[in-house]
Amino acid sequence: MIKTTEFAYKPGEHEAEKASNSYLMSLVALVAGLPFPIVNLIATFFFFLANRKGTYFVRWHCTQALYSQVVLLAFNSVAFWWTVSIIFSDTTVSNPYFAYFFTVLILNLAEFISTVYAAITTRKGKHVEIWFFGSLTNLTCTK
Repeated sequence: MIKTTEFAYKPGEHEAEKASNSYLMSLVALVAGLPFPIVNLIATFFFFLANRKGTYFVRWHCTQALYSQVVLLAFNSVAFWWTVSIIFSDTTVSNPYFAYFFTVLILNLAEFISTVYAAITTRKGKHVEIWFFGSLTNLTCTK
């Protein structure tokens, strides 16, 4: 699921810290805005904007972190609004709701673990590609 490789060059300490912070931004935002799924995306997006003209290593990891938050936002938003509709209407809790809710819970847990791993590994100056998001980032992030 996660591929760790050496980058074409050895990133400096400052680059590794910024790249690592791109992943940590979503974790900090998770604590600040837990019930609202958009807070993580906004924090990651602003960090991406601040570093979009940085070195390739930093840009690449900011882009990968942003892509993971965009996909997660879609799943979390459906779960959030489905839950709100159950609370504030006569809709009953159903098996499809529980199935979707637990799927989103597992997806969030996997994303949390991969984000922590990517932050730690990237801080050491190693290149981390998360499944699907790494390939997408390779296609869109140019040197």
